[in-house]
Amino acid sequence: MRAIMLMFDTLNRRFLKPYGCDWTVTPNFQRLAEKTVTFDNCYAGSLPCMPARRELHTGRYNFLHRSWGPLEPFDDSMPEMLQNHGIYTHMISDHQHYWEDGGATYHNRYNTWEIVRGQEGDRWKGNVCDPQVPEHLGRCWRQDLVNRKYIDCEEKQPMAQVFELGLEFLEQNKDEDNWFLHWECFDPHEPFYTMEKYKKLYPHEYGGPLFDWPEYRGVTETPEEVAHCRYEYAALLSMCDAYLGKFLDFMDENDMWRDTMVIVNTDHGFLLGEHDLWAKCAQPWYNETVHIPLFIWDPRYECSGERRESLVQNIDIPVTLLGLFGVEAAKDMLGHDLSQVITKDEPVREYALFGLHGAHVNITDGRYVYMRDSVPGNKPLYNYTQMPTHMRCLFSAEEMRTAQFVDGFAFTKNTPVMKISAMEDATGDTALKNNPGTVLFDLKTDPLQMSPIHDEEVEQRMIGNLIKLMKENEAPPEQYIRLGLR
Repeated sequence: MRAIMLMFDTLNRRFLKPYGCDWTVTPNFQRLAEKTVTFDNCYAGSLPCMPARRELHTGRYNFLHRSWGPLEPFDDSMPEMLQNHGIYTHMISDHQHYWEDGGATYHNRYNTWEIVRGQEGDRWKGNVCDPQVPEHLGRCWRQDLVNRKYIDCEEKQPMAQVFELGLEFLEQNKDEDNWFLHWECFDPHEPFYTMEKYKKLYPHEYGGPLFDWPEYRGVTETPEEVAHCRYEYAALLSMCDAYLGKFLDFMDENDMWRDTMVIVNTDHGFLLGEHDLWAKCAQPWYNETVHIPLFIWDPRYECSGERRESLVQNIDIPVTLLGLFGVEAAKDMLGHDLSQVITKDEPVREYALFGLHGAHVNITDGRYVYMRDSVPGNKPLYNYTQMPTHMRCLFSAEEMRTAQFVDGFAFTKNTPVMKISAMEDATGDTALKNNPGTVLFDLKTDPLQMSPIHDEEVEQRMIGNLIKLMKENEAPPEQYIRLGLR
């Protein structure tokens, strides 16, 4: 048996034809849906990028215990577990966060790995002379403009190179057995930089400045600018679709559907002006960001062109992959093997938890979404870690002065951990300005989450199950205090 997990970052389900979008050019995602099971109720868990990837290794939420960070020494890593059971594992990615301080322990969990440089603010090409970038846009914008000079044609674009490497791996190993390929594209993550031929798919009048990378804040742009940015996203999405087609062609031509599991997934979506917000990391986490697409082909069951309503999450993917290869899931994994959902749409959970460290803690049953805000001050809040790194830097000396070694949790294999005061404001200024507080939405009557409801019975049920899931996840005591759940 073989397995391929093809992952796109920031893949918006509402922009895909299989999920009802009628204006984007995504024929190969529709072709994928006709070959696989399409999940209509998949939710993210720990947010954003690297916390989501930690889930794909460990099969458990991590946002209640720490912010963005690497795999920890005590973590169970799905690809490493496969490797230890004789399954060859390989990773290909252009996701630049893997090569930063806060992600640097992931790629060495595989037998082999390949990287492609140049995405976003990847510290790649050196240019001492500053490009003309407004000061408030920061280092990533500056570096990205430098990088773009070196990816000025389609063949040089990181996505094209990632697919070239992936197809090379498949060609080399199509006749081999017992392997897992983690094949990951940073696109269509911002910046929405792509070639003109894809932009021509979305003709529109626009005479404004370069705008393919919205800041993480409220919308201040004109309707024309907002529409233009959405078209820029759509153009990059159509490039993703075109390269997805190359993969599907290879699967067809080499009869690989017969014995190869295929998972196409993402970490989260992206706000493109909805709720008057851009991007992600702004609480609360609306469905545009957390209600995500998922497609799975399992050759054992041959279910294709079907849809499933059961509630699933990214923490289920590593457990499902382990099950495919006959490897028992680690006892600390909280996810579920999705075989019964794939075959019978038999639920594996009633509720799903999702959130970002220090922000709202959210729960859904697929119909209602309850978003629990923190008490004023958003304290106490700590990071629990044995690897004190942020996204692009180490924890500061000021932070480390607050560190104390404390008894760990069951999932830390009963090893001590550092308890460090979370000094960063996890929610951000813009999010606070737009923060509606604790809210409850009924997705059946309000799928766009425009009007919170007040229903005491439903709210109490959601609170009870929120607490239950937090306990199952060994949430530290201060999380209950921070959320006013004492």
